Amino acid sequence: MPLRRNPYALFIVLFPISFIPRFFGGNLERWALWLLFWYVLIPLVVSLALGFRPGELGLKLPHDNWRIFELLMTLAVIVSFGGLLVPSMRDYYPDFAYSGWVSFLEKELVVGAVMFAHEAFFRGFLLFPLSEKNERLAVLAQDVPYTIVHIGKPLPEIPYSFFAGLVFAWMDLRGKSFFQSFLLHWLGSAFFDVLCALFKAGIIHFSGL
Repeated sequence: MPLRRNPYALFIVLFPISFIPRFFGGNLERWALWLLFWYVLIPLVVSLALGFRPGELGLKLPHDNWRIFELLMTLAVIVSFGGLLVPSMRDYYPDFAYSGWVSFLEKELVVGAVMFAHEAFFRGFLLFPLSEKNERLAVLAQDVPYTIVHIGKPLPEIPYSFFAGLVFAWMDLRGKSFFQSFLLHWLGSAFFDVLCALFKAGIIHFSGL
């Protein structure tokens, strides 16, 4: 099987990398650096070496597609309020230590790098080249490892991540870029972190909770 510009070969080479970052610990900042190394730098080098161009990897600004993004962002806000009703979710997030709101915002910027690395890898390198051969296979193939790497987080997040991975892939393929799923993932995550932080601070509450 010729390797050059072969999306199946690229997927086979990159698939095991999905699970490598789980073996690296450290604080949030170090975790972000590891993810940028394993999920962005290494896959980019491999992809370029096999002859793929950045645009073929989703590394470009999206086509219009913003109405879909706005709809999904609205749904993410609604789901976030629902997630606040789940004790395991609101207890787990935000999953970083902070000393005040300035510190909180700084951490969220680092979380943005984490989200970028995830979307670049799963919705970029794993999705786009393979989708040129078999779109349905590509959408499912990138979603399986994406869901697996969520094991260890609150249980409701595992099926949610599977569904979200499918929706993100569908949106990105329409927009021909992973930029919108990155924004949606990051902004949705940050919004939920804010809700959980406000809840823990007693600023917002629901009757009966």
